[in-house]
Amino acid sequence: MLIQKLRLQKGWSQEQVAELSGLSVRTIQRIERGQTASVETLKALGSVFDIDFSKLREPDMAIEASLNNQPVTLSGITPEEALAFAHVRKIKGFYMHAAQFGFVMVLLLVINLLTSPRYLWVGWVFLGWGSGLLFHGLRVFDKVPFLNGDWERRQVERFLGRRL
Repeated sequence: MLIQKLRLQKGWSQEQVAELSGLSVRTIQRIERGQTASVETLKALGSVFDIDFSKLREPDMAIEASLNNQPVTLSGITPEEALAFAHVRKIKGFYMHAAQFGFVMVLLLVINLLTSPRYLWVGWVFLGWGSGLLFHGLRVFDKVPFLNGDWERRQVERFLGRRL
């Protein structure tokens, strides 16, 4: 997650970091999700971000931030930043889902019109997948009252029998 924070501070995409470091985009994605990286990978990323690669592995940055009375995780980011990163990943996933939906629906519409223009079966696919996309968007943007963070907190408190 420290790599993601550094990348976002520079305003770079995962593709740009991969190109600058000589790593694959998939490797960057795995590291940003918290998987461990090899020393060679950390050296490549350290050179891109102009940081000693040992700081990318060790919790030195977390110690520096804790001296400023900020709670941090071992990965060098605060819990609030970790939640923000997770939320942004959910939003990005929704946008990718919507883009896939749009692309596939146009493709299926063309196939439908070319093969059987009298019967628009693509409408059934649109209704089914569109409903799933709608529900995905409602969950990502916390518009479903029984599945948002407040609901989860209440359920945990009810299970524990006390307030968090």
